[in-house]
Amino acid sequence: MEEPAFHTMSDGRRIAHRFTAGRGPTLVFLPGYKSDMSGGKATALYAWAKEHHQGCLLLDYSGCGASSGDFADGTLSRWTEDVVALVEAKRAEGYGGPVILVGSSLGGWLMLLVALRLGERVAGLIGIAAAPDFTEWGYDGAQKAALARGETVFETNPYGSEPTPTHPGFWVDGQRQRVLDGRIMIDCPVRLIHGQADADVPFEVSLRLADTLHSADVQVTLIKDGDHRLSREADIALLLRTVAALADELS
Repeated sequence: MEEPAFHTMSDGRRIAHRFTAGRGPTLVFLPGYKSDMSGGKATALYAWAKEHHQGCLLLDYSGCGASSGDFADGTLSRWTEDVVALVEAKRAEGYGGPVILVGSSLGGWLMLLVALRLGERVAGLIGIAAAPDFTEWGYDGAQKAALARGETVFETNPYGSEPTPTHPGFWVDGQRQRVLDGRIMIDCPVRLIHGQADADVPFEVSLRLADTLHSADVQVTLIKDGDHRLSREADIALLLRTVAALADELS
């Protein structure tokens, strides 16, 4: 892919992104925790969008990938601001049509927060192993107590050699941003894809999310042998079919 461009936020942090113009709705990919726009799902979506002349926006949250900042300062609130600012910047450049938010894991939580901010500008949502409220159900009592004391919690990373940190600021902010305890007032079409062999985010989370969303147009696809990443060739093909069908429905 081409080199990323950068959007400068009001506090000076620079958000790396890639954008290809095309027909709407514009796809906006939101990566997972400690992930970025160089991942397999993001690059596959971007390549598909360019081939099919569909608008598409990729980004790295502040403190992640090519964006500036310290990951330890990252929170859902800050990363929501990053996404909303980029969508608004593209609107100012003349790309102000509706968007489809595509969120993977943590990105599936962020897509809900962004959708609540952007309102009617969001035409649809696609969640891939969406993980809303994982600061609540993803940690045991001892870990929560440590985070509440201001300590960083480290967990084994099944995808790399370095342990995965959860910083207390992220956890505290996440607990304030929980959405599953009440009705989520989002009414656009929603498509949720989840692997039943997901060891990180139970597939029941997507079922609970489907029940909590106000929208009547919610479909959940379960992949019996699918893991958390859903990055196999067949998984990505399913994602692209889902994107294509929803984009055609909404165009």
